[in-house]
Amino acid sequence: MTAQTPPSAATAAELDAARLLLARMGVSAEDLFAAPVDRPPVPTFAEYIPTVSAAVTDGTRRVYGSYWNRIAEHWGDRHLDEPTPSEIKQLVEYVKVNVVARRNARGGRSAGEHLIAALRCLYRHAEDDKLIAAADNPARKVAKPRRLPSTRRAVADTRLAEINETVATSGNDPALDSLLLRLHTETACRRGGALALRPQDLDPDQCLIFLREKGETVRWQPVSPTLMAHLVRHAAERGAPRDGQLLRYADGRPITTRRYDHLWARLGKHLPWVATQQISTHWLRHTTLTWVERNFGYAVARAYAGHADSAGDAGTTTTYVRASLQEVAAALAALTGEPHPLA
Repeated sequence: MTAQTPPSAATAAELDAARLLLARMGVSAEDLFAAPVDRPPVPTFAEYIPTVSAAVTDGTRRVYGSYWNRIAEHWGDRHLDEPTPSEIKQLVEYVKVNVVARRNARGGRSAGEHLIAALRCLYRHAEDDKLIAAADNPARKVAKPRRLPSTRRAVADTRLAEINETVATSGNDPALDSLLLRLHTETACRRGGALALRPQDLDPDQCLIFLREKGETVRWQPVSPTLMAHLVRHAAERGAPRDGQLLRYADGRPITTRRYDHLWARLGKHLPWVATQQISTHWLRHTTLTWVERNFGYAVARAYAGHADSAGDAGTTTTYVRASLQEVAAALAALTGEPHPLA
């Protein structure tokens, strides 16, 4: 067995080498502690939040913006390297207690989770800008609240028929609202994907639309010939430019998320169970994907939803089998009862 140098002897040798090097350089240990370190000044939260806000995507800014405002209200004059993990936990509890109460509120857990995520985003940029070291990042040391299971579930066929009938017979623009519901029911797209749709994103020959959704994900999504015809007609009748937003009001103005809010508020007045259960557009996505998974399997449902092919952190990534566009089209054909060119 090879003899090993005792730890104390190795340490002593290293110290002797360090002393010799410092002596040859004409520097003492006191000089090291007294000399100023040339590092960029650490900005305050009020100074740094606008920098990060300008560097992220519109979606990230929309999600974290209100939380960054709250952080600036409490810590605007403080420097990034001042708050401790305990202080972050205190701010999380404050936000949870003072969150705006809604009928579907769950004790402010979502607000606490988003606040920590907003702080992590800030500090991640600060690390990249060499303003703080990773070991000094306090947001890394605060765990997010455990996410509770979603209360959303698939809407029953009879209930979905009630929703579609009410939309088609009420409101100031039934054609627009019916088109919205069919688009989300067929494609399971998110609101952002629908609002980002442009006439140039339509492929009428193959009955495909190009969706751009959160996380800068993109995909070609099959639609039925009926829905494609309505989308093309809607764009032509309402004057949507080829590279502009497709979905528009009768006067040609692009719609916003407020149209969805008004739509579900109106449905809640006509159908009390919609208001009671807080039904929203995302329930349509969940309904369609549940049906696709039960009838065509998990891989097809993931492709239908536009989920990534892999998930997880480095070292624990799970790779999923990617379903083909033809398989997604076949699922759509079965869902709508209409043949699809790619199925």
